[in-house]
Amino acid sequence: MEKPDIQRVENYLRRTFNNASIKVLARAKKKDSAEVFIGDEFIGLIFEDKEDGDLSYNFQMAILDTDLD
Repeated sequence: MEKPDIQRVENYLRRTFNNASIKVLARAKKKDSAEVFIGDEFIGLIFEDKEDGDLSYNFQMAILDTDLD
């Protein structure tokens, strides 16, 4: 993902979840996705989806059973 797109997605997530500590950072070896953090904790990935001339972003977050306790 390009830096302007990362910034737009980060701003959207911060507004949507009312949380200024959300960070979206580029991945070193992958150009189609970025990492999402709250503070220093990794919470998921954002994938860029370009299909039929449309652009969207998919957020993927895994929740481990051990995290639910």
